[in-house]
Amino acid sequence: MSDTNGSWEREIVTQLAESSLKEQRRSRRWGIFFKLLTFIYIGAIVFIFGSASLTEVTSSEKHTALVELNGVIADDKLASADTVITALRDAFDDENSAGVILRINSPGGSPVQSGYIYDEILRLRELHPDTPLYAVVTDVCASGGYYIAAAADKIYADKASIIGSIGVRMDNFGFVDAMSKLGVERRTLTAGKNKALLDPFLPIDENTTAHMQVMLTEIHKQFIDAVKAGRGDRLDTSIEGLFSGLIWTGEAAVNIGLVDELASSSHVAREVIGEETIVNFTVKDDIIERFAQRFGSATAQTISSQFFSITPR
Repeated sequence: MSDTNGSWEREIVTQLAESSLKEQRRSRRWGIFFKLLTFIYIGAIVFIFGSASLTEVTSSEKHTALVELNGVIADDKLASADTVITALRDAFDDENSAGVILRINSPGGSPVQSGYIYDEILRLRELHPDTPLYAVVTDVCASGGYYIAAAADKIYADKASIIGSIGVRMDNFGFVDAMSKLGVERRTLTAGKNKALLDPFLPIDENTTAHMQVMLTEIHKQFIDAVKAGRGDRLDTSIEGLFSGLIWTGEAAVNIGLVDELASSSHVAREVIGEETIVNFTVKDDIIERFAQRFGSATAQTISSQFFSITPR
């Protein structure tokens, strides 16, 4: 009789355990369903309002057009030639733009990307002679950032802004001595004796270094020529170290002709262009893409934990 009672009790416990597991699985399924439903709902909201924010900016009244150039200038960054030029074209093409402000906060970057933007500014200024373009510096306008600014009608900055760095650099490292101490042998096969130039695991080659220096000097000259062409007689070329990569404050930069005046974007819009209303034409990040990147991994983890979790039995 006791064995029968024990068997009955075990059966009841087993049934209760199985029922509990089924309930847990059912709860997880409903949980993932509502989470996905919430994700879709939020995604729909982002799509509706986000797509509206990505459409072309327009205004029915006269305004000052604003284009922002922030961060490192590179083809894979927000401050790439493609994004900045797109915004500049939209700003100039808007018939209600009384003037354009290019607000710059950049340490520089690619000379190629900077050159693209510089050339496009010159083209747009020639195409729209009645629409002035002013560069306004916030914190930093150095190297490639100043390359671009030099194409503007005038450059404005804050007294504490950092201006200049008219130079070119190429970074490289050498690990030859470290490899020797570690007893590591470098084995590189090339077709073309200079294919492995600047290899950090090989000793410095004087001929290669000389060749690279010629290339950097050529790019530096292109930079200098662009600055001289953009600034003209306003630039005091007698200043020692002007094209050596030195930097100055905005206040000092006015005295040597790198900057025209000290002023903010709002001041330029109100007092120089004459239209206090500012419309931002800057190309922003794709909000849908950012949303997907931010929540994608979290959703994947949620789905994984719900469907592939291991429950002790």
